[in-house]
Amino acid sequence: MKNFKHNITLLFLILISTYGIAQQRKANKDTEAWRYEIEAVQTGTQGTYLIKVWSYSKKPEVAIEQSKKNAVHGIIFKGFPGKAGVPGQNPLTNNSNLEEEKADFFKSFFSDGGKYMKFVTLSNDGAVAAEDRMKIGKEYKIGVIVSVNVTELRKELENSGIIRSLTSGF
Repeated sequence: MKNFKHNITLLFLILISTYGIAQQRKANKDTEAWRYEIEAVQTGTQGTYLIKVWSYSKKPEVAIEQSKKNAVHGIIFKGFPGKAGVPGQNPLTNNSNLEEEKADFFKSFFSDGGKYMKFVTLSNDGAVAAEDRMKIGKEYKIGVIVSVNVTELRKELENSGIIRSLTSGF
């Protein structure tokens, strides 16, 4: 009887860990498509942007977690338009091929728990307002407000040789 309980417990733990790995793969698949939208929310403290990121996924919790990656990706590659009282921002790079050219760097940078995490925080602990949670077909579109430390992000990318310094004269 003791072995039976042990085996059931072990089987249960294996199933839980397998489910967790499958969920993370699904989240990474959602992120690799880089399907998101960014909008200005308000002016953040100096050196930060306060933005709303709309992410898509079949699971709302996946969209919320992936919004951090999407926010940093958007600041680097897309920028965002302004709205009344809040200026828009250009992306940190104008090189449309940068992500492919520096694929090894960005794969590591955007990996789970990667360096991108140092530059982004969820506001309101990731709480999502009812109007920011929409069901579209079989997936959710979730809007999350995040703060991105653009000053530190720029320094990291410059020090890693990914983007040019603003003082490089180019």
